[in-house]
Amino acid sequence: MLSKRYFFQLLGGLFLLLTTQAVHAQFRVEVSGVGLTQVPIAIGALRGEEGAPQKISAIVQADLERSGQFKAIATGKVLDETERPDVSDLRQKGADALLTGSISRLADGRFDVRIRLWDVVRNQDLGAMSYSVVAADLRLASHQISDLVYLKLTGERGVFSTRIAYVTKSSSARYNLWVADSDGENAQSALASPEPIISPSWAPNGTQLAYVSFESRKPVVYVHDVATGKRRVLANFKGSNSAPSWSPDGRTIAVTLSRDGGSQIFLLDAQGGEPRRLTQSIAIDTETVFSPDGSAIYFVSDRGGSPQIYRTPSMGGPVNRVTSAGNYNISPALSPDGRWMAYISRVGNAYKLHLMDLASGNISAITSTSADERPSFAPNSKLIVFATKQDGREALMTTTLDGLIKARLAGQGGDIREPNWGPFSKSQP
Repeated sequence: MLSKRYFFQLLGGLFLLLTTQAVHAQFRVEVSGVGLTQVPIAIGALRGEEGAPQKISAIVQADLERSGQFKAIATGKVLDETERPDVSDLRQKGADALLTGSISRLADGRFDVRIRLWDVVRNQDLGAMSYSVVAADLRLASHQISDLVYLKLTGERGVFSTRIAYVTKSSSARYNLWVADSDGENAQSALASPEPIISPSWAPNGTQLAYVSFESRKPVVYVHDVATGKRRVLANFKGSNSAPSWSPDGRTIAVTLSRDGGSQIFLLDAQGGEPRRLTQSIAIDTETVFSPDGSAIYFVSDRGGSPQIYRTPSMGGPVNRVTSAGNYNISPALSPDGRWMAYISRVGNAYKLHLMDLASGNISAITSTSADERPSFAPNSKLIVFATKQDGREALMTTTLDGLIKARLAGQGGDIREPNWGPFSKSQP
């Protein structure tokens, strides 16, 4: 007989058991751990920052430290983008790079934010950038600055101005689907309901979310436009409709349906229509995720007697088992670069986040917590967000792939679940 935990997770959490307090869209970020190689960067307070509603330098520092790629060095000075720094002093402090800048209020009420990045080792100006934004967009500008620094110093795209989605349940049994910045701040409610909301899944274009809602007293899959709040029913067939997952091109959504008996995987045109059955078994098949190239689908099934992760061509074909270690492996997530699969494995009575190198099959456990759930990769494949329980309450965590740097995104007075990391936006560097 399937355990309660397995049954809920395999059906996309058809009855989300959250005992949370109200979340008011504010988080604190606690970064822990030390990476093997980190770029030491000096980040001074921006000139004029004390008069701004957001402390940009602090947001940028938290972003960079959370990535695991950077170690912040205190400058002890306020330097704007027009001043050439004393690199000898910064070298003595161990800095390899320096970020300076200023912020001032314009006559129309907007804020003019200017930054400059320096290579301290070579004493080179790496370029400047300016942003004119309203007060409400100062956090976004901060994340865009972080993305620019990350790109300049690592050669890869940062994910700081991307978004995450997650679900909460308040003490008054009110469910909320939230969309927040990648650090958990600036959360906005996309949907509130007295009935459970589960399994949010970002569309590849970053403008839509698919999710399951019980507002009609049964699980129904919706597609929701984040900007306008408009939505439409995607799957409302006989029985349960759960676990939506988008194909990389955004044209297809995989869902788990029980309309023909059991719980099997079907493929639907993203605009709706008649589903095409993909799996044929008497088992529970669910928790689908497409490979980055769209050629294959990974999913969870108990067809072998216990929940394991399997792989099948997205057009249909043979089913191959992916996980072999352990007798309980669920919630697969694939990195966008196709190298890694994150998943949850039960070890004794603990549920722990594991990472598999898909080329070699090597597996490592990367958390010390024991109630991990639903991992999701950042779009640059460098971080994973997951739900877990720490210090007696549930929270969102991010971790680097080696498990060395973790950040807790803890809700004020509430618990959070079901995270899903959105894609890059078109405006990101």
